[in-house]
Amino acid sequence: MRDREIDITRNIRMINWLKSELLTDVASLFKSLVNGVKEDALDALAETVSNLVIICYLLAKRLGINYQTIDLKMESKLKLGIIEGHEIEKAYGDLSALSKHINNSRDLHNKKR
Repeated sequence: MRDREIDITRNIRMINWLKSELLTDVASLFKSLVNGVKEDALDALAETVSNLVIICYLLAKRLGINYQTIDLKMESKLKLGIIEGHEIEKAYGDLSALSKHINNSRDLHNKKR
């Protein structure tokens, strides 16, 4: 019983740490955007955004949601946004481009297996 309590406590601490990291990176992103997106800042922005994606996946896992479920939910939301003609899809085709990117990445990963 004691080991289970320690594991639950450790999981709660990790969830709180991930939430803190998420807020820190969101704040960092917003702070960077205040000055506008400049060519010399793109690498730093990419670093921050990639951290956010990783943290979201890890937080989901700690909350009991597996990575595949997140991927399937994202895929479903992208398809729905494309079908419904979401504003960002109509203006830029971003949802289609992201969906294609994810599918290509998955195909490439499966070929390496």
